[in-house]
Amino acid sequence: MVKEGLLARTEETTRVSATDRAVVAKRADAGEPDTEEIEHLARSAGYEVATVLTQTRPEDSALEFGEGKAEELARVVEREDADTVLFDNELGPYQTYNLGQLLPEGVEVHDRFTLILEIFGQRAETRTAQLQVELAELRYELPRAEAKTSLAKREEHPGFMGLGEYDESREQDIKSRISRIRDELDQIEQTEQHRREQRRESGFDLVALAGYTNAGKSTLLRRLATELDVDENEALHDDLDATAKSEDQLFTTLGTTTRRADLGDREALITDTVGFISNLPHWLVESFKSTLDAAYRADLVLLVVDVTESVESIREKLVTSHDVLHERNEAPIVTVLNKIDDVDEEELARKREALSALAPHPVVVSAKEGQRVEALRERIRAALPPLEEERLVMPMTDDTMSVVSWLHDNARVEDVTYGDDDVLVEFAARPAVVEQSRSKAAGLSPPAESA
Repeated sequence: MVKEGLLARTEETTRVSATDRAVVAKRADAGEPDTEEIEHLARSAGYEVATVLTQTRPEDSALEFGEGKAEELARVVEREDADTVLFDNELGPYQTYNLGQLLPEGVEVHDRFTLILEIFGQRAETRTAQLQVELAELRYELPRAEAKTSLAKREEHPGFMGLGEYDESREQDIKSRISRIRDELDQIEQTEQHRREQRRESGFDLVALAGYTNAGKSTLLRRLATELDVDENEALHDDLDATAKSEDQLFTTLGTTTRRADLGDREALITDTVGFISNLPHWLVESFKSTLDAAYRADLVLLVVDVTESVESIREKLVTSHDVLHERNEAPIVTVLNKIDDVDEEELARKREALSALAPHPVVVSAKEGQRVEALRERIRAALPPLEEERLVMPMTDDTMSVVSWLHDNARVEDVTYGDDDVLVEFAARPAVVEQSRSKAAGLSPPAESA
C-alpha cells in the first residue's frame, strides 16, 4: 500500500549525511559531456563529489555506459570509497539493477531525476510543495512499477532480474494516490486563484519572477520589494524571515514567496517562483503546475537570466522557458539579464546582440549590487496593463468619505473636488477596481431634504 504524505515516505529513506561521497557519471551521445550542473545538484543535495567519470557513445541498453566503462566505474567507486553513484542520465530499471551488480556492495545508484526529487524533498516545507514532490515521485515510480508487473507476468517469475516482488496492486495504489493528490492540489489552486483575484480587486498588479535556478530571482525580489507584507504560505509559516532567501544553492525557492513592491504610481505584488532546471521531463514540470500558476496567471512575468553563462546555454534556457511559460500564460514577458557586475561592457553587448531574436529588449541589472534596478522598475510600470481613467460624482453623505478613502487605498487618485452637495473624484485604476468604485458610488443615497 502506498503510504500517504511526504513524512510517511521519508521515514523509509536514509537522508544524505555530511560524509556521503558520490561519483558523478554522465554519458553523452556526442561531444564532451558537461557535468557542471549535475555536480551542483549533487552538492545541493548534500553529497561530496569525489570524482567525475564520463563517456561519449550511444547508450548501452544494459548498463548506460559501455561495459568497459561500467567496469571502470566500479573500480573508481572502490578507489574513492564512494557511497553513491549519481548518473546525469535517466536510468531504466534494468540498468539500475545491472550497475548495482557491478558496483561494490552497499553502493547506491541514482539517476538525474531521483537526485532532483531528493533535493525537492529536502526543500519542501509547505503542504503544497510536499504534495507536488510526492506527485512527482509517484509519476516517476509508476512506469517502473508497470515495468515490474509486465516483466514478472511475462517471465512468470516474481523477482525477475531483481526488480522486486510482483504485486499488481502496487500500480493501482500509485494511481489512486496520484488521483487524490491531484484533487487536493486542484483545491489549493482554486483557493490561490481566488486570492489572486482578491488582490487584483484591491488594486494590486501581479508580477512573477521566473527563470532557471541560481539566476538570481530571490536576490532580485529583495531589491524590488519593500517588505515581507504578503506570503503565499503565510498560513503555515508565521516565522518566515523578513527577506527572501538568497543562497548559492539550487532549488532554494521551492514554494512561492510574494512581497509588495512600490512602483510609484502602481502597487504590485511580486512572486518568486520555483526555478527551472535543464532537461526536465514534462511529467516533472507538470507536477509543479500549482507553483507555476503564480507565473501563468500573472499580469507580467520577469524572466531572469544569468548573463555570465555562455550564449548557447542562455539561448537554450530562453527557448525552454518561453515554451513552459507560453503553454498557459498570455501575460507579457520581460527578459532580465542579471549579474552584469560579473561581465564587462563588451561581453554584455556581444551577448545582447546574439540573443536579440529571443530577447529583443532586455533589461540589464545586477540584483546583487543594485545596478540599474530603477530602470527595471520603470520597465515594469510600462509593461503592466494600462490603468482605466474614471470620474465619479458622488453625493455628499456620511458614507462618501469612506469611499474616497477606499479609492486612495486602491487607485491612483489624481484629484478630489468637494462641492456643496457632491464630491468629484478623478482617478485611474485597474478595471476591476473601477467597476467596484462604480458599485460603491451607486449605493450612496443622497441626503434627505429638510422639511
